[in-house]
Parts: sequence; C-alpha cells; structure tokens
Amino acid sequence: MPLPIFALAIASFCIGTTEFVIMGLLPEIAADLGVSIPAAGMLVTGYALGVVIGAPIIALATARLPRKSVLVFLASLFVVGNFLCAVAPGYWTLMAARVVTAFGHGAFFGIGSVVAASLVPKNKQARAMSLLFAGLTLANILGVPAGTALGEAFGWRSTFWVVVGLGLISVVAIAWLVPSGVAPVTKDGLAGEVRVLRKGQVWLAMSISALASASLFAVFTYIKPILTDVSGLSVSAVTWVLLLFGAGLTIGNVIGGRLADWKLMPTTIGALVAIVLIHLFFAELASVATAAVVMVFLWGVVAFVIVPPLQMRVVQTASDGPNLAATLNQGAFNVGNAAGAWIGGAAISLGVSYQNLPFVGAALALTALCVAVFSYALDRQAAAAGFAAPAE
Repeated sequence: MPLPIFALAIASFCIGTTEFVIMGLLPEIAADLGVSIPAAGMLVTGYALGVVIGAPIIALATARLPRKSVLVFLASLFVVGNFLCAVAPGYWTLMAARVVTAFGHGAFFGIGSVVAASLVPKNKQARAMSLLFAGLTLANILGVPAGTALGEAFGWRSTFWVVVGLGLISVVAIAWLVPSGVAPVTKDGLAGEVRVLRKGQVWLAMSISALASASLFAVFTYIKPILTDVSGLSVSAVTWVLLLFGAGLTIGNVIGGRLADWKLMPTTIGALVAIVLIHLFFAELASVATAAVVMVFLWGVVAFVIVPPLQMRVVQTASDGPNLAATLNQGAFNVGNAAGAWIGGAAISLGVSYQNLPFVGAALALTALCVAVFSYALDRQAAAAGFAAPAE
C-alpha cells in the first residue's frame, strides 16, 4: 500500500480514539465539570449528531476544492476541535468542541476512502479502504484503553492533549505524503456530486450500511449487561472481552478488504448471512461463558468484514461523483449506530431479555441482507439488459 494511505490511517486512528475514548472517561469528566454521568454521556450523542449533520455540509462546501487540500483542512479541523476539548472550561463549551471535532469526521472518511482507492489499481481499492479504516479499529484496541488509562492517571484533559499531538503528526504526514491532484474533483463540481444521489443503487448501498450498523449497536450497546448478567463474567473480564472484540474488528477489516477486491457484492451478502448466524448462535449460547467469549470475537470479525465492501459499493455506484455519497455513507453508519441503540433499548423496555436481544440484531441484519440481495439482483438484471452495472 502507498505511504499516503498510511498517513490517512494515522488520522483515522486519532479520530477513532477521540470518538470512543470519552466513554471510558465519563466519570472523570462528570466530576470535573460538575454534571451527572448521564449528562456527560450526552457528549457521545453530540459527537454522533455532529458527524451526521456535518458530513454533507462539509462535503458540499468543499466539492470544488482539491482533495488533498480538503484532507489537510479536515485533519486540521480535528486538531482544533480536540484543542478546544482540552481547554474547555465548562460542559457546554466541551459539547460545542465535540461537535466541532465531529464535523470533519464523516467527510474525512468519505473523501479519504475515495483518495485511498485512487492511489492503487482497481483490484486493490477495497484493501486500500480497509487500511484507512484499520486506524479506526486499532483505536479501539490501543487508543481507547491507553487514552482511558492516561485520563485516569493525569486527568481527562491530558488524553485530548495527546490526541492533539498525534493529530498534528497526521496533518504533517498528509501534507507531505499525499500527492497533489489525487482523486480529481467531480467535473461538474457540486452539481455533479448531487446528481449521483438520483441513483437508486446509491441509496440502497447506504441503506445496507445503516441497517448493518443498527444490527451491531442494537446488541453491542448492551454488551456489558449481557456478559455479566447472562454469561456470568466479572466486570474486569468484560474489559478483556471487549479488547478481543476490537481484535476481531481489525482482523475482519483486513479480510473484508481482500474479499471485496475479489467479489464485492457476494462478499457483502455472505458477510450479512454470517452476521445473522452469529446473532442467532450468540442468543443460544450467551449463557455459556466460554461460548459467549468466542461468539463476541467472531462477531467482531464479521461486523467489520462488511465495512470495506459497503464503502466500496457506495464509491462504485456513485462513480461519477463519489465524494458526497461516500461521505453520506459515513453518516448512514452513524444513523445506524444511534437507531440500533434506540431499537435495542426499546426492545428491552418491551420485555425482551438480554439473552434474547441478539434476535433483534439478527432481524436487522436479515433486513440488510434482503436489501443487498435486491440490489445485487438489479445489477444482474442491468447486466443482462446490456446496461453497465457496478463490478462484482
């Protein structure tokens, strides 16, 4: 993989650390700012909303600008946002700083995936995207635990100062390594980017992303009580299981990139079948501690096998103007995150037990599978009629 993609992966690692580390620092932040832990938890929601709202705004505002310049700007915006988090004097200023930081999140991964794909031959494009997202998965294994430990030892602000330093390294790396003129802007600029959103296949691809993400977060949001109340694991053991889940994400991301370069839609469909089956097995075996741990690891693998092919699918179906669509797909993932957590919570409120909650995730994954099969059938129909269809 070309060095510029590693520069993007560094920024991806920083972004992933910032997004998720705050969950481990909620007690410290709440105590320091004089708010409740649930109120501090809203900082997570604020970030997610910033991603969803900011992604299309940034993508549209930068549609006519060179891709390298946009990536340098987005990485710099991330640094500024984390600096504001580190010096925030109160709760609402911290909330505003989190939203500022999140504004560049979706656009960075959307535009970054297009740039990464443009730097390699066609048969390696999904692998290039998987390397970009590898920074995100490694953040869960290394960045979040290290950031949490640092915040507990030296105060939560120290974590954000370290992320600022890493962010500055990523800005320099992108400015130095990413070539100028990479991934040229759409010929018609903003109009061309918006025009591709008329394609039904683009929306089907983003729907699969949202549903797949919802199937994950409908269950993963409540993984701690599942593992403690159903599987009988200790709270300390849950931490190690979550690290194992993060390792599964990283492995799945690498596998997904390679499989997607081989057969894109068959990989997507196969991964969704695997996700449905993992949820079903998890529901049946959650009460057996050893089996539950194995299921969580395998779940992490299949949960991210699907990410590179879904991002690649959006870029291919929106090939005439991929930047906005690829960015919106990041928003779709985050919509799925929020929707899945809400659906899981609603199911619990209606009487679904923690052990049976994976059945909800299976239903959402099955819906995503139906959409994927329908989209693939449209491809085959278009090919049979002599129209161009996205590559398999």
